Amino acid sequence: MAKSFEIVVIGGGPGGYVAAIRAAQLGFSVACIEKHINKDGDAALGGTCLNVGCIPSKALLDSSHKYIEAKESFKVHGISVKDLSIDISAMQDRKDGIVRNLTKGVASLFKANGVSWLKGAGKLLAGKQVEFVPAEGGDAETIAAENVILASGSVPVEIASAPLKDNLVVDSTGALDFTDVPKRLGIIGAGIIGLELGSVWRRLGAEVTILEAQEVFLPMVDQLVAKDAIKQYKKQGLDVKLGARVTGSEAEGNEVTIAYSDNSGDQQLVVDKLIVAVGRRPVTENLLAGDSGVNLDERGLIFVNSYCRTDVPGVYAIGDIVRGPALAHKAMEEAVMVVERIAEQPVQLNYDAIPSVVYTHPEIAWVGQTEEQVKASGEAYKVGTFPFAASGRAMAANESVGLVKFIVHEETDRVLGVHIVGAQASELIQQAVIGMEFGASVEDFQLMVFAHPSLSEVVHEAALDVDGKAVHIAKRKRKKK
Repeated sequence: MAKSFEIVVIGGGPGGYVAAIRAAQLGFSVACIEKHINKDGDAALGGTCLNVGCIPSKALLDSSHKYIEAKESFKVHGISVKDLSIDISAMQDRKDGIVRNLTKGVASLFKANGVSWLKGAGKLLAGKQVEFVPAEGGDAETIAAENVILASGSVPVEIASAPLKDNLVVDSTGALDFTDVPKRLGIIGAGIIGLELGSVWRRLGAEVTILEAQEVFLPMVDQLVAKDAIKQYKKQGLDVKLGARVTGSEAEGNEVTIAYSDNSGDQQLVVDKLIVAVGRRPVTENLLAGDSGVNLDERGLIFVNSYCRTDVPGVYAIGDIVRGPALAHKAMEEAVMVVERIAEQPVQLNYDAIPSVVYTHPEIAWVGQTEEQVKASGEAYKVGTFPFAASGRAMAANESVGLVKFIVHEETDRVLGVHIVGAQASELIQQAVIGMEFGASVEDFQLMVFAHPSLSEVVHEAALDVDGKAVHIAKRKRKKK
């Protein structure tokens, strides 16, 4: 007799495993299908984020930041370090250990909550039937489901001008496993992934050149913040070339020759390693049978409504395979929303209050609209900014670069966007997210009491500056936009 579940989840990444656990908590019978095999040859949950994305990259970012801080910044505190070195093998072992612990932790949560983990590949058939092919081989079986949640995630985009080759030309996954520091490192793409990976290996000694086809740096980020960030990156030695379109590459021996064009004409760059980080694409191949009834939109993403329901009642899709930013936390919250709606709880997700972060140093974080977007909308708005350099806590911590920016509706005082470049931006932005989620006005931020001394005071003063009330910086004349 065929297996049957109330909910079948295809994909065990952040969206999929959260959906499975929440469904089990609500009393549903749940199966989660996941095919990932880790570098040890074992089946592993967690998807890209836990295995080859968010978590391992942050482990390397933290290790490399501690190294460069000891090398370059300890002396300002009066701390002397002699014979400083870094063991790349130990750094990588630490990263792998963190990944191993977290993925095993998800498996333990499955067991504790009674989720059936089916190790292999899943495909949606007609009538909410799911085809399951075991990873260890054997015949495919058909599983009946009352509800199906598609959460297959995304993979790095490959480009014809720079095909992957051995350990010379790699994607973001390969860039996490370098066994030594390349002398010359090239990166195609100055997005979040390219900047984070470039930061890791630059701190450890690589000469890093990032080639970005777009003329504008981080176009999804408020440009005041983006310009401040690229200034800091260049000080750190990241060579970011904008308007640089890669036309070809040749990997031969132990080096890669990259051909690209920019405003000065045709150029060449020779590197020891090349990372291709031009974005990610949704994994939908072999996910849907032709008669499944689920449709793709014009961008190749699965079409869903505002509650992540596809064109087939009882079939949902979440995360990187649907509209919206490809962020793990967005997938997680979509997972909870979908499961709770299946349980007939009237929940929804506020897509206007989803934060984004670049985990470089300084960090960049933002929520809501940029000034460029608000200006294009024609709405009257006002802006407030405050630099970390005027914060006593930031100065004491030797973290005085960066700024906080508020964008506020001129008439309603509603906060439209908050943007931060600076220390702990990933944590500070959550203050703005909470405020915007509860519909806070900028006056609400102005009237709150912030601990002194703290980095959070930079957020407070930026909110005050919207109306020319900032205390710890010279007053300026505020212009209406």
